[in-house]
Amino acid sequence: MVEIEETPQNEKGLDVTPKQDGGVLKVIKREGHGATKPNSGDTVTVHYVGTLTDGSKFDSSRDRGDPFEFVLGKGSVIKSWDIGVATMLKGEICELTCGSEYAYGKAGSPPKIPADATLVFEVELLSWQGEDLTKEKDGGVVRSRIKEGDGYSSPNDEATVGVHVIGRHDGRAFDDRDLTFVLGEGEEVDVPAGVERALKKFKLHERSLLTLKPEYAFGRSGHERFGVPADAAVEYEITLNSFEKAKESWEMDKEEKLEQAEVLKEKGTTFFKNGKFGQAVKSYETAVKYLENETYLDDDKVKCDQVLLAAHLNIALCSLKLNKNLDAVKHCEDAMKIDANNEKAFFRRGMAKQKHGGLRVARDDFLRTLDVNSKNRDARRRRRAPASSVQPAKDQGFPRDAERSIVREHGSRVLRRRIEKHGTETATKTRMEPTIDDVVTVLPPTSGENGHTATPVTLSHGPATDAENLGGIGDVPEDKEKQMDVSQPEEEAVA
Repeated sequence: MVEIEETPQNEKGLDVTPKQDGGVLKVIKREGHGATKPNSGDTVTVHYVGTLTDGSKFDSSRDRGDPFEFVLGKGSVIKSWDIGVATMLKGEICELTCGSEYAYGKAGSPPKIPADATLVFEVELLSWQGEDLTKEKDGGVVRSRIKEGDGYSSPNDEATVGVHVIGRHDGRAFDDRDLTFVLGEGEEVDVPAGVERALKKFKLHERSLLTLKPEYAFGRSGHERFGVPADAAVEYEITLNSFEKAKESWEMDKEEKLEQAEVLKEKGTTFFKNGKFGQAVKSYETAVKYLENETYLDDDKVKCDQVLLAAHLNIALCSLKLNKNLDAVKHCEDAMKIDANNEKAFFRRGMAKQKHGGLRVARDDFLRTLDVNSKNRDARRRRRAPASSVQPAKDQGFPRDAERSIVREHGSRVLRRRIEKHGTETATKTRMEPTIDDVVTVLPPTSGENGHTATPVTLSHGPATDAENLGGIGDVPEDKEKQMDVSQPEEEAVA
């Protein structure tokens, strides 16, 4: 709750202006209840009736039967409302007498409000809710300010912050500490992601109450040492005592960006090895942000591509660990823009498709992995696994029936080639005979997922059986199929 200085009420009302210049006078007509008041950034809901000093009414939400909603303290209403409503309790009804400099000033608001008019508002505070700090606006991180901060600057990614945290669950304090840490590494000191997200909106010396939904707190795992159960919402009272901003990307030259991206990639790999996949993703994503819009030449271009390729592949791998399969697909495809025949990109995209949509929709990527490296054991095992061994998701987003039809007629590599040339929709909707375009050329050798080297091959396919085109699935004895392990393999992050 933001404290506002109030002078004793006179016959005209209580002066609630910060300058104590009499510009906003308040008279309470009905007392509110509770002890808290809305804060800057909260969304408040009010009823109001507006009149001129002669009693003529110019506006009323009550007449419309529609309460008015606005964000407090952000200049979306006249200044007197931002000041006056911040002093109210829930359910309170008050009268605000607003001088013209706190209302519509010399311009007025024709035709109903003349220039330099003093206005009188009867306002009822119905409710308010805190400021939603999530990009998605899903209510996952909600802030209510207790004390406004100083200045205009806020911490950025990689900033070093000094904070006091008090964490609560069901009214019980489970954490009460002074901490110093780098934003993006909060998990190292048991600070949840929602607190880190909120701190990037704080001002120096701000104290705010944060309400976090489970997915922005400790999620399905809970926190054993803190005694926070799985899927629990929590509250944090945070005071930002100090911060030192990290250098922004626009402040760096190209060489600095490349150097910093390499540091972040290594930091991400350390997080990955320690099982901290969410933090690893943050580091890799920041590395990508530094480089994705830069142009390098010669050796620096090679180095830039290596960092970007490793970052995308490693984000894909972390996303698989976090069951964010569509994110994994996206970053595999970003990696393919750098290296069109990358074995890990094909394999990890196949893994993501398998987890999201079932093994049938993933087989083509495992075949492409084998085109690059015929000795990749994990891809070979998945290529041969029975489709029934993995249950597809209900909403896969892949045109499986159309793909199966083309595979039956011409083979899976023909389907793959057609999708590359014509797009998925055309390839799966149009009945097409094999052409010279259905010859698949595998480009130069690359290092394999299992450390082997692939041999360049050219494969041409006319009409063929499923067994030939799907790597001999039809030849696998039933008892062998039941023994096959189609779980996710243990992989290393790309160095």
